Amino acid sequence: LPNLLFYGPPGTGKTSTILAAARELFGPELFRQRVLELNASDERGIQVIREKVKAFAQLTASGSRSDGKICPPFKIVILDEADSMTSAAQAALRRTMEKESKTTRFCLICNYISRIIEPLTSRCSKFRFKPLSDKIQQQRLLDVAEKEHVKISSEAVSYLVKVSEGDLRKAITFLQSATRLMGGKEITEKIVTEIAGVIPKETTDELLRVCQSGSFEKLETLAKNLINEGYAVAQLVNQLHDTVVESEDYSDKQKSVIVEKLAEVDKCLADGADEYLQLMSLCALVMQQLT
Repeated sequence: LPNLLFYGPPGTGKTSTILAAARELFGPELFRQRVLELNASDERGIQVIREKVKAFAQLTASGSRSDGKICPPFKIVILDEADSMTSAAQAALRRTMEKESKTTRFCLICNYISRIIEPLTSRCSKFRFKPLSDKIQQQRLLDVAEKEHVKISSEAVSYLVKVSEGDLRKAITFLQSATRLMGGKEITEKIVTEIAGVIPKETTDELLRVCQSGSFEKLETLAKNLINEGYAVAQLVNQLHDTVVESEDYSDKQKSVIVEKLAEVDKCLADGADEYLQLMSLCALVMQQLT
């Protein structure tokens, strides 16, 4: 087993994979002695890497499994969300990784491989976890629904998959919230829309229609309504982006101007700007482009 580096979007099974592999290797009773798991929520500064991880790595792995299966002669250190470690702490790992390779394997898990320093990535074999395919997610959700005795329409399942964008954890959480909300009644697509905070297609279409009409008063009313309904403008930005990019009604120039503005609004919202003003600024530009 080489040192491993798992990376990819959240909810695609990175942590589950290494934990399952470790359980398979060591069996339930040795698992606790042989695996050190440090998460972003644990202390993982340079001091901890120097003391805790090093001390764990230097212990020799001995003992055999009670069920008689072969037990590998090494321990595993799992560093979950390694991209949130400081580069100093990452640098402190370099030497330990090589020096203790006889007795210890490291598994780094992160969302963005670019945030892991080069010397570490070159010491690991890299595995990219891609967003889960719709088919796999659907199977899993139906499996969960069946075991939990949840009634859910097939449209709602495929819609759940669509809104969770390849993140199975998110899909299961939505399913759970919907079940609690419905209290045993069948879950429909409408309920999923409400829980996921997705803006209904009619609303976004209406917004673009009002922008085409060129009436600023109508636009202002619609924008206020959107905010008062409690929809997140960041969510609207994401959905408008997909709508605009896939649409046949706009020229390439219009698309590029609108998408650039969407990016700008997204950045402003991330920096904590006022939602209503950003929405108005976005719609005004769209209106100017469409009329």
